[in-house]
Amino acid sequence: MNLKAVLEGLLFVVGEEGLTLDQIGKTLEIGEDEAKNLVRDLKSEYEGDDRGIRIDFLGNKFKITTKFEHRKFYQKLIENPETNTLSQAALETLAIIAYNEPITRLQVDKLRGVASNQIIRKLVAKGLIKETGRSNLPGRPILYETTNEFLDYFGLATIEDLPDMREFLEEEGEEREDTDLYQSKYKEMEE
Repeated sequence: MNLKAVLEGLLFVVGEEGLTLDQIGKTLEIGEDEAKNLVRDLKSEYEGDDRGIRIDFLGNKFKITTKFEHRKFYQKLIENPETNTLSQAALETLAIIAYNEPITRLQVDKLRGVASNQIIRKLVAKGLIKETGRSNLPGRPILYETTNEFLDYFGLATIEDLPDMREFLEEEGEEREDTDLYQSKYKEMEE
C-alpha cells in the first residue's frame, strides 16, 4: 500500500483541522521518523510549479493549503458573478450558523448530517461567515458567526430580523396535516 497516497487522502479528509505528526503516525501505524519522511516526500512533490496545492505546518498541524502565488485566480473565482450564487447546501449551512451562532463546524455537521468543511471554507472566503474565537469544547474548535456582508446579502438590518423558525415549523406541520388528510381521502375513494 502506498502510504504517501494514504497520507494525502487523510490530509484532504481532515481539511482545515489538519493532522499532527503523532496522529499521522498512529493512523498509519508507523513510527515518527517514517511519518516525518512521508510528510517531507509529499510536501516536496507539491512544491513543483505543476501543482496548485502544498502542505503547510500551521498551528502545530500539517494541512493541505493552496499556493499563495495563485491567490489572484482564487479571488477571481470568488468574485465571479457566475460562481457567486449560493448552493442549497451553502444556504442550509448559512441558516444553521445564523440561527445557532456562535457554532462550531462539528455542530453544523451534526445538524446537517454531512461534512461541511468545504462549504464553510467557501462561506468564509465569500465573507458571509467569519471565525469569532474558540469554543471551550475539547480541542477548542473554531466558532463561526455570520458577518455584516451576510446581513447585506439577505437585506437584514440585524440578525434578529431573521424570520422566526416557529413560523416555518408551524407551516410545515399544517402541510403534513393536509397531506395526511388528502391521502386518507384518496384511500377512502379507492375502497
